[in-house]
Amino acid sequence: MLTLRTPQDARNQFDREGRSISGWARENGFSPAMVYAVLAGKKACKRGMAHRIAVLLGIKEGVIDGEGTTPSSGQ
Repeated sequence: MLTLRTPQDARNQFDREGRSISGWARENGFSPAMVYAVLAGKKACKRGMAHRIAVLLGIKEGVIDGEGTTPSSGQ
């Protein structure tokens, strides 16, 4: 079973890696504002882009277009 992160854990991972959230968002084709909204808990993350972001960040278990659940803040 996948160990989920909290949004704060995801933020801390960016800090440990010396990466910006905005940079990660752009590298993965997301709006930085949407990523910040997901991390702030302002999105339900039930479907669409918010769902994809949450799964990739490891704060939600789920499937992305049949890809499975491989969360990573450093893709």
